[in-house]
Amino acid sequence: IGGISIESSTFSPHVSGDEAFTERRGDVLIGYYPFMEPGSELREAADWVPLLQARSLPGGAVARETYERLKAEILAGIAEQGPFDAFYFDIHGAMSVVGMTDAEGDLGSAVREALGADTFVSTSMDLHGNVSRTLLDMSDLITCYRMAPHEDHWNTKQRAIFNMLERLRSSVGSDVDARRPYKAWLPVPVLLPGEKTSTRIEPARTIYAEVPASEARAGVIDSSIWVGYAWADEARCQAVVVTTGDDVEAIREETERLGKLYWDARDDFAFVADALPLAASIDAALASNAASDARPYVISDSGDNPTAGGAGDVSWTLGQLLARPEFADGTINVVHASIFDAAAVAQAVAAGVGATVSLEVGGRVDGGPSGPVAITGEVFSITEGDSDAGTQVVVKAGGVHAIITERRKPFHHIADFTQLGIDPNSMDIVFVKIGYLEPELYALTTGEAATGSTPGERWKLALTPGGVDQDLLRLGHSHLEPGVFPFDPNGAPELRAVITRRTADGIETI
Repeated sequence: IGGISIESSTFSPHVSGDEAFTERRGDVLIGYYPFMEPGSELREAADWVPLLQARSLPGGAVARETYERLKAEILAGIAEQGPFDAFYFDIHGAMSVVGMTDAEGDLGSAVREALGADTFVSTSMDLHGNVSRTLLDMSDLITCYRMAPHEDHWNTKQRAIFNMLERLRSSVGSDVDARRPYKAWLPVPVLLPGEKTSTRIEPARTIYAEVPASEARAGVIDSSIWVGYAWADEARCQAVVVTTGDDVEAIREETERLGKLYWDARDDFAFVADALPLAASIDAALASNAASDARPYVISDSGDNPTAGGAGDVSWTLGQLLARPEFADGTINVVHASIFDAAAVAQAVAAGVGATVSLEVGGRVDGGPSGPVAITGEVFSITEGDSDAGTQVVVKAGGVHAIITERRKPFHHIADFTQLGIDPNSMDIVFVKIGYLEPELYALTTGEAATGSTPGERWKLALTPGGVDQDLLRLGHSHLEPGVFPFDPNGAPELRAVITRRTADGIETI
């Protein structure tokens, strides 16, 4: 088992170095997978050799020296502990590395060379990853999530391992080639953000519901649709369909069927929530709160979302909140999560809870349109010891509760707020740096806190600036393949799948 997993925006000035990664080895790595507990069927099915799996919160491109160090350790582990019958390649698929254009392809090729031609490779990925031909060719099986948000991430990893073991068991004598399925690969020239392709809503909901139907067909092992990663400017970035199996015509037909469904729906993909400029989003929240007692209203500060690759310290939205007169006297309470700024946190900690501080917050990594923002307010709380954020402070200015963290952190759970002394359900408006809402945040707009509301009614997706700006056309992509929608709306692809299989003699193309 080995891999490197990160989603990297090439439009973010943030650089992901050694500090960004959680590195798991040995028993810690094997224990990371909940379906591999001692005594479980999968755990007992093989002798597992957990080498290194390095995982990071999304961010900017990976520092070259960090990538080379992690890569070298994986290759050394293969050389020292191999040979192997099979290798589970656990990656994200949207890793960018400074100075490279297909990082997973580079890593995968090096892993394949170290393993040798006979080792069976099963790769699992995020559906927001990219499948280049290079990555396809090093893999024997390759699959991805089928849900966005990714509620099936463990299921996907388990499926990748289960299918790998099934192919090993099906081998005929010493004929290694008999294990290897055919792969139908179809790039679909569409590149959209995850917030337009959530499987909670149409058309992605219906398209992804067809994936299990394709997989159930005789002669098919697995079928997958990758959305691709919209915030990297690389030629590999676009949607892809891959179906694997032993029946060439079946996998070709299913791949082309799914690819056509995706292409034909390209104009129908819409944001998972009303997508508005920030000012209009705030106006909608204020109007809704005035008309109803339901609380809170949730606004996605989407452009600097750290779980999509944003730096996490763009402070423009906070500056806009502080400038709104409605929030000045504290009668309307809002919380903004979050900005990472170690220096500002240190100043607030030195002052202590209850003290009044004047800080310059954010804009030190990604200055955005505002640079650091001035805030004067009361230190509402100080919370130490978060495994991701380190020390966290809340500074209250009027009704604005600004969460400032020592290190980058996503806010996905109610406990992320309550540990800071903030109950989101008691707030009038909750701002969070995210795109589509994770389940607990989505529940704020649909559950008891929003009685009488329909799902998503009390939510707006604000089109804010940052390294993962939802307005893709203003980011300035220049290295995509020709014809990729919506950058080139006049494309007309043939949508013909390429059929390949790895053999002892190399890559066979049908």
